Amino acid sequence: QVQVVESGGGLVQAGGSLTLSCTISGLNFGDFAVGWFRQLPGKEREGINCFGYDGDIFDYEASVKDRFTITRDNAKNTLYLQMRDQKPEDTAMYFCTAVFSMDTCPKNASTWNKYKYVYWGQGTQVTVSS
Repeated sequence: QVQVVESGGGLVQAGGSLTLSCTISGLNFGDFAVGWFRQLPGKEREGINCFGYDGDIFDYEASVKDRFTITRDNAKNTLYLQMRDQKPEDTAMYFCTAVFSMDTCPKNASTWNKYKYVYWGQGTQVTVSS
């Protein structure tokens, strides 16, 4: 059984930094592309970035690509999202996900749920105060 568990969310002041972690068990972590999504209040879930099994990184959200960094540690089955210079508009539920795709990172964030083997966490809330 695949388990996806995010951690590290919380309250941060604008301009501050926060690092989210996500540990995924029950699958061969090194064979999967992993990524971060977020859902802002009242909005649909949007892709942030992806770290492919081949080492490629794909940024889906241009507004955060210079402030958010995705990394992965295959030895720990864990991926991270380092967020800096946070803004109130970054307030959202953040989700970790893993997908098995022959193309490593899907080129379109909206297609992740169309893959047969895709796994999502329950999310971790990040609130940025002004």
